[in-house]
Amino acid sequence: MILRYSFFILFFSLLFSSCKNDPLNIDASNVIVDVKFTNIDSALFYNDSLSLIQAHRSFKKEMENIYAYEIGHVLKIGDVEDSAFFNSIQQFRADSSIQQLEQSLFELTPNLKAKENGVKNGFSHLKYHFPQGKIPRNIAYLNALFTTAIFCTEEEIGVGAEWYLGKENQIVQQLNTQYFFDWMKEAMDEQFYERDVLTGWIETHYIDPVNGNLAENFVRWGKILYLTEASFPDKEKSVILRYSPENYKWALDNEEEFWSYLVKEKLLFKIDERTTRNMIKEGPFTPGLPNQDSPDRLGQFIGWRMVHQYMKKNEISLEELVKVNYNDILQAYEID
Repeated sequence: MILRYSFFILFFSLLFSSCKNDPLNIDASNVIVDVKFTNIDSALFYNDSLSLIQAHRSFKKEMENIYAYEIGHVLKIGDVEDSAFFNSIQQFRADSSIQQLEQSLFELTPNLKAKENGVKNGFSHLKYHFPQGKIPRNIAYLNALFTTAIFCTEEEIGVGAEWYLGKENQIVQQLNTQYFFDWMKEAMDEQFYERDVLTGWIETHYIDPVNGNLAENFVRWGKILYLTEASFPDKEKSVILRYSPENYKWALDNEEEFWSYLVKEKLLFKIDERTTRNMIKEGPFTPGLPNQDSPDRLGQFIGWRMVHQYMKKNEISLEELVKVNYNDILQAYEID
């Protein structure tokens, strides 16, 4: 009886210890965030004249920067008087290609709205780890005309909803292949919407940019992705990394080979914009590698693996992680 009792004490102490050592295993259900969602695109396209002018004035006041981006950078209208604004929007609405796109966005809207609680939950998890961290006040759906998917200001996030229409959408299929390659269309998947919102906000407001060597850029992205994972601890790792399950498996299976390549070619401490861009940025694969079957952004992947290794070996908070020097994380990295 004593031995059995001792066994259960040991079992539960080990179980408790393993949970305690996982900084992502937390309960954020009581962390409340005040994030509002607004469909700017729908208001501009569907409102009648009076409601349109009222919305125009309200958006300029409540979401100044995001709204200025939409009407200035995207629609090329700018901050004009109500009558000129109304006439410009009427011309926008009359374009047949815009009408087709808006119909697709109208059909997509319920899917994105169904994910809004997931986005809020992500920000609740982020706020749990960073009680004083910045959280957006507004998230606005835009028709960004395929200019950008996520645009962050100090207090707002603009979502180019058209980037989540899916590769099978007729509008997406008709995009000019000179500018929109197949791999770009493949990535226009709504399953990444929640992840993209948090990643964009974290990249903008939580992890400072770096101008250093390749390893420093790897670790920066490793921190961004680790914080994204902390925001969605139950999501598939492939979604966190914005990979297909097959590409995620490829990255894991070839991690050691990729690391050997980086070491052999003496790339880790290289300061070269082109090399960094090849390893970090989106594309059909990661350029420069002997194997062109690789997924893109392997630099982000290896940085995320580095941060995971560091967090396994060091019981620190995410607030402390953000401040850790890249070289300390690099030195802790081991392929398991």
